[in-house]
Amino acid sequence: MNETLPPWLGALLGDGPPRAVPAIASVPEEVVGAGGLVLTSAAFANGEALDESFTAHEEDAVAPPLDWSAPPSGTAELLLLVEDVDAPGAPCHWLVWGLPAQRAKLLEGETPPRAGKNAAGNSEWLPPPLAAEDGTHRYLFQLFASDVAVDLPPGATREQVLARIAGRVTGAAALLARFAAPDEDWDEAEDDGPG
Repeated sequence: MNETLPPWLGALLGDGPPRAVPAIASVPEEVVGAGGLVLTSAAFANGEALDESFTAHEEDAVAPPLDWSAPPSGTAELLLLVEDVDAPGAPCHWLVWGLPAQRAKLLEGETPPRAGKNAAGNSEWLPPPLAAEDGTHRYLFQLFASDVAVDLPPGATREQVLARIAGRVTGAAALLARFAAPDEDWDEAEDDGPG
């Protein structure tokens, strides 16, 4: 599958080909990082592990904090899409739009302006629900700058939103997080320790 990935994306993902090609693979390479657009998180560096507090292994899991630089001029709004590239079909974990066309951030657990349906069919952060046998998965946080407003109601699907910005992306950025389910045996051994 690596031959279907742009070289920059293959390098970002590392660790072999993904099981599914993420949405950002379809944008022209020249818009990636256009105008200096960068997506970061205070919770993890690019390619690092996603903390359990953002996954289904934590009872009160929330979305991680995200920061982005100013998008290219002419941007009407920003769209955020998080996909698991190591699961068939790249399930959507978060779909957000209506983000301001300026340098800004989403705080940890913050409710975004508009959210679309995730892979579970609801409009919120879908915490990664991996089992130990699933191994490590890569979660790609993708930011798209669009020169048109998405102008769809909350609850729209990934396909509807991506169709709305097709050919209208003026900038894009990506941030990679990895997650593997915790070793349950280790947790139990810790609990059985001297008390």
